Amino acid sequence: MQNKYILNLKEIQRHLSWCLCIVVALLATGCDKGEKVPFHRLEQLLFETPVDQLTSELNKHHAEYDSELLRLAPGNAGFDSMLRGYVCDPTIRMIYQTTDSLYHDMSVEEHQLGKALAKAYKLLPSMQRVERVCTMVTADYDNYDFRTISNKSDLCIAIDNYALEAGGLGQRFGVPQYIVRTCTREQIVPDCMRTLAKQYIAWPEQRQTLLDYAIAEGKVIYFVEQTMPKLADSTLLRYTGEQLQWMRQNEQNVWGWILQNKLLYSTDIGQTRNLIVDAPHTNNFGNESAPRTATYIGWQIVKAYMHKSGATMQELFEELDSQQILRTSGWRPST
Repeated sequence: MQNKYILNLKEIQRHLSWCLCIVVALLATGCDKGEKVPFHRLEQLLFETPVDQLTSELNKHHAEYDSELLRLAPGNAGFDSMLRGYVCDPTIRMIYQTTDSLYHDMSVEEHQLGKALAKAYKLLPSMQRVERVCTMVTADYDNYDFRTISNKSDLCIAIDNYALEAGGLGQRFGVPQYIVRTCTREQIVPDCMRTLAKQYIAWPEQRQTLLDYAIAEGKVIYFVEQTMPKLADSTLLRYTGEQLQWMRQNEQNVWGWILQNKLLYSTDIGQTRNLIVDAPHTNNFGNESAPRTATYIGWQIVKAYMHKSGATMQELFEELDSQQILRTSGWRPST
């Protein structure tokens, strides 16, 4: 009887352990769920469709691409002529083929974006649901700030901009290396979330100061950090590892230089541009320095503010007073 009891007890323990494993697995799967926002691959539709069938195919898929961001007009003689010239251009086709060899399958990015959006909707109740995500080939490498664009409900990704490094397109088309370096696969979803965040951040009506800009950029970075918590800081900030290390080591020097030169409340973009735009480095601090130093400072202030104030993401985005955020944060640069 004793042996039978021990045997039954072991069986019960195994059964409970197995049930526990199932529960944990189900919980993990539930936590991993994100929004279902499939990518509509406009570039594949255009370049894989015979030219004489383009108009009919675009009409057939009209609902997928009916967005003011795309402005497609199949059946319009001028548009159809322009479209045929575009898809038959040898250079454009080369760009598409290079891009598609890297991004034919974007299921990983769909999953990542879905998880980030699920978090975003909870953190920012005013955020509209993204109904449509479209990828496209633009062959436009002068406006890299617009490689992702949004009107809140729709999101478009100029996917060829993310083939600049691996595909060698950047060098061929003269894109600066410091830009090419930030146009990688790991930046696609963070760029989408940055673009969406900017749609909801309130800006003061008067001319913006350097502090206003830094805080606004800090809000964007904080939002991406909260919606993609596993993202490395270097990816979050679009820094190299060396640039991130430099910024952490020189935080106090950068802040001191801004205060010493009375730039914090300056509205003169000529004076502050060097601190806020993409560049290989920040000129005032040498060739080894990080770019966009004001963005990093703004992020530190916003993090401190959120810790001190207990504000929600919605309240953070709606707060117009950058000086109030700075005061409440109590932030001081690390030494």
